[in-house]
Amino acid sequence: MSLTIVGAMTDNKKAAYSFLVLLGVISLFSDLTYEGARSILGPFLLLLGASAATVGFVSGLGEFIGYAFRLATGFISDKTHRYWAMTIVGYCINLVAIPALALAPGQGWIFACCLIVLERFGKAIRHPAKNTLASFAANEVGVGKGFALQQVMDQFGAFLGPMVLFAVLTLKSGGDKLSAYAFCFLLLGIPGLIVIGLLLVAKIKYPRPHELETSSPQREQSGMGKAYWFYLVGIGLLAAGFADFPLMAFHFAKKQILPDNVVPVLYAIAMAVDAASAFIFGRMFDRRGFGAIIISSSISAFFAPFAFLTNSPILAALGVMLWGVGTGAQESILKAAVSSMVSKERRGTAFGIFYAGFGALWFLGSWAMGLLYDRSLIALVAFSMVMQFAALPFFFKTKALIAKERA
Repeated sequence: MSLTIVGAMTDNKKAAYSFLVLLGVISLFSDLTYEGARSILGPFLLLLGASAATVGFVSGLGEFIGYAFRLATGFISDKTHRYWAMTIVGYCINLVAIPALALAPGQGWIFACCLIVLERFGKAIRHPAKNTLASFAANEVGVGKGFALQQVMDQFGAFLGPMVLFAVLTLKSGGDKLSAYAFCFLLLGIPGLIVIGLLLVAKIKYPRPHELETSSPQREQSGMGKAYWFYLVGIGLLAAGFADFPLMAFHFAKKQILPDNVVPVLYAIAMAVDAASAFIFGRMFDRRGFGAIIISSSISAFFAPFAFLTNSPILAALGVMLWGVGTGAQESILKAAVSSMVSKERRGTAFGIFYAGFGALWFLGSWAMGLLYDRSLIALVAFSMVMQFAALPFFFKTKALIAKERA
């Protein structure tokens, strides 16, 4: 191999890293916006008069919308190749929906719930396109490592957002609670504007990001094989047993386990654990493949008893940290797995199908846990753990199929 070719490969890898870092910075400010909002939605909806079943339903419905519509948007992104346009439109919806929550105290919890679902719809538009953009560069540097890098930066923003809101709610603790929450949502519009500016810069600097991917994934094919479908079932069962944070936050506020202003701090801690988990298990995926998600899922399955069956702030925090292990591993490995199993020509569609199934089961699981919350916390915890452990045989089967296909 000539020095010229080696130099070109090195330059392309540097460009891929630079592109991933820029996307990571975009994710940082984006997560500062919507994860900051997410950290206070549970107590906010409680103040507006929503029930636990409503919080579980709306959280699940938002995730379902955010995932199910990716089936269409992923297909559209592959057909049109308008990855940048769809990413920018999705983020613009995010920018509108979250500051608009400041109007909810005068409009009621139904208005707030509609905005929560709208924000998730924006994510449905942008996510397959953005993941496909990132996959072009990630496959050049190692899919596990590439998506882990992005997830770490992503979660740094998810850590900062709740911490900023903790400071705001603490400073405004003596006044009207609803006014304090409204100010928080308005404040989150600032990083949303920064995201739009950075996206325009990225589009100008990298107008053809697909050219960054010069090496083929380990498994290059035109469709989705058996391993893909077994993995989809496994990750869907995992999603069904994974409570959304607003339900946990609702529980902490209702049982007075933590003061309202401390709940965002707990979420920030979960996001820090999420970032560390994404880095560790993303790197592990490059070395051990699907063994990484088997290990991470076995650890995170125990979050529910600590989060819902104790009145101890310390044990509740431990439960949320175990929850963070699961979310971090899912985010990095989920994207890496799809990128490694499917060719880049079908990757947007594959992400769309995958997230649609994931979101459908997340919605049903969240709704079920919201209903169980008002009846039996023990039943809620049992449901959560059974669903998550039921996913493990499918991950083992996926691992075996991948090994057979690459033998």
